[in-house]
Amino acid sequence: MQKTVTHLLQAKGSDVWTIAPDETVYAALELMAEHNVGALVVVDAGAVVGIMSERDYARKVILEGIDSKHTPVQAIMTSDVTVVGRNDSVAECMSLMTDRHIRHLPVVEEGSLVGLVSVGDVVKAVMAEQAFLIEQLEQYITG
Repeated sequence: MQKTVTHLLQAKGSDVWTIAPDETVYAALELMAEHNVGALVVVDAGAVVGIMSERDYARKVILEGIDSKHTPVQAIMTSDVTVVGRNDSVAECMSLMTDRHIRHLPVVEEGSLVGLVSVGDVVKAVMAEQAFLIEQLEQYITG
């Protein structure tokens, strides 16, 4: 049975940390540190409008010398966000992440944010499935 985003969310939970686009980058960093996460989904009026990651911060704030205490999240966020649904497969998530060089996929259902899948979640699921298949093959071989 091919695992889906629903399976990933059941295993990890559906907590998602969000921030408004007009909040400061510094406030976003504080929230990321507080919750030990590498990205925040940027939400405006209930809709996903972007994602801000550690990568965005490193490339757009640190390297360009921008002041994070006065810069709004919308100035550095990635606004072309790839999203998935609960029924998308883990394989589809892995393909999207690989092809688009991204590490986080917001999960959206009927226009609402319902979760977030990271590359770590996907790798963990793939490894668990491979371990299960190996175990099944070993049992078959040894009878």
